[in-house]
Amino acid sequence: MSTADSSPWWRGAVIYQVYPRSFADGNGDGIGDIAGIRSRLDHLSALGVDAIWFSPWYPSPMADAGYDVSDYRDIDPVFGSLVEVEALIAEAHAVGIRTIVDVVPNHCSDAHPWFQAALAGGPGAPERDLFWFRPGRGPDGDQRPTDWVGEFGGETWTRTTNPDGTPGDWYLHLFAPQQPDFNWDHPRVRAEFEDILRFWFDRGVDGIRIDSAGLLVKDPTLPEVQPDQPHPFHDLDGVHDIYRGWRRVADEYDDRALIGEVWLPDRQRFANYLRPDELHAAFNFDFLGCAWDASALRESIDGTLSAHAPVNAPATWVLSNHDVTRHVTRYGRADTRFSFAAKREGIPTDLELGTRRARAAALLSLSLPGAAYVYQGEELGLYEVEDIPYALRQDPMWERSGRIDPGRDGCRVPLPWAGDEPPFAFSPAGAASPWLPQPADWKDRTASAQTGDPASMLELYRAAIHARRADPALGDGEMTWLPAPAGVLAFRRGSDFACVVNLSDSTVPLPAEGELLLASGPLDDGMLPSDTAVWLRTAGSVDGPGRT
Repeated sequence: MSTADSSPWWRGAVIYQVYPRSFADGNGDGIGDIAGIRSRLDHLSALGVDAIWFSPWYPSPMADAGYDVSDYRDIDPVFGSLVEVEALIAEAHAVGIRTIVDVVPNHCSDAHPWFQAALAGGPGAPERDLFWFRPGRGPDGDQRPTDWVGEFGGETWTRTTNPDGTPGDWYLHLFAPQQPDFNWDHPRVRAEFEDILRFWFDRGVDGIRIDSAGLLVKDPTLPEVQPDQPHPFHDLDGVHDIYRGWRRVADEYDDRALIGEVWLPDRQRFANYLRPDELHAAFNFDFLGCAWDASALRESIDGTLSAHAPVNAPATWVLSNHDVTRHVTRYGRADTRFSFAAKREGIPTDLELGTRRARAAALLSLSLPGAAYVYQGEELGLYEVEDIPYALRQDPMWERSGRIDPGRDGCRVPLPWAGDEPPFAFSPAGAASPWLPQPADWKDRTASAQTGDPASMLELYRAAIHARRADPALGDGEMTWLPAPAGVLAFRRGSDFACVVNLSDSTVPLPAEGELLLASGPLDDGMLPSDTAVWLRTAGSVDGPGRT
């Protein structure tokens, strides 16, 4: 990190997201695993990241790629063992990289022992109080308790069968039917998850990423969703008591962080999660979903910083993750925004344009105040794989949307490391095929092919992250906007660092004074082309781009 030693690491870190199934396969079964991650730790060290966030690796039937957890204190055998994870944590620490694990508190797997006991016990079993079991509506109880729509689309209640074979109560699942929601009004649920946090902190984990952080508390009266009424399960006030308890647990340890996945359009409601006695940070989905447009981005940046300031929390800057269309693809479209509602197949994409904009976005996001997140493969310039055969798709979002939403498999395709054809060294020689197919033209985007090429995306990321770590002005801290032509973003960090991003359709002049540190693409006779960003070292007197 570039921030002062006294500043907590999570305020200005570059955090790399590893999606274990798709990072690297060590045992040859075509699925990424802990052994593969350990074998590629040198890649992350060379990249210069401060921390790694691991998506779920727990025992799971994999109905939703591991977000249906059956045991929060162990590792699924497909990934390896807890002993291997402990070794990985130690090895990462040895090269200066912290670790963050994913915890999924809204729901578990229907294979979780608690839920299995709830089913076996039948109506009235105490284990049912740990979930949301309710009788159905109608004289025969054959109608769902509510008409709530799930987070993946589709229905949110599944009817059970009693031990004697008769139709039983219904249980709530905001996601897939294999993911029953916990009842967070029950003290046993709260105590269980606080103990889970301690379990991972005791093993040296530095942070917890909280999945679907705003969904935990439900209105027990089960009202239907009404336009002008509080939502029955989105962002209810009671969720903050849960995170105050989690914060007390984290504060029992040195320098631990809680990071929330909070999808909220209301910035004030979002900031409530970041109050001094709650979470340390949360993902900035407003910035992630923002159009490649100077006015929109500036409004998002200003809104983000103003929302975080009253609670003294660091902003986070995210371009892609395991749930969204990769930004190389998004930025090459006519509509460069991201939303789940707009995700569809067959949208035309200019990948050359998208790649050029993604390079500029990298310099923008890595120079803004706060922490930056890099999703695996982003540093290789990978695009969304949109032609995965239907028979090979695994994401339940695709099926539950009625095959309207293409799902999230396209951003989860295994990484290409080396070679001229799949599996691109994702797996050892002679291994099974990767769990999702890789495009043949990724041969030009492998880590090996890009290493040493100064024009590559990988070397751009390496240069930017290392420059960020070396400059005390970057990471956490203040920024000042500089004067700029329409369509151009320019700002200063510290006394002598400036970032200029040209999102206009025209080439613009650079500041008259300033040493070029890094450029996302070639300059045009000293001018800044469209969709290009630069980092500059200034003498402290630059008024902004456009000076002659």
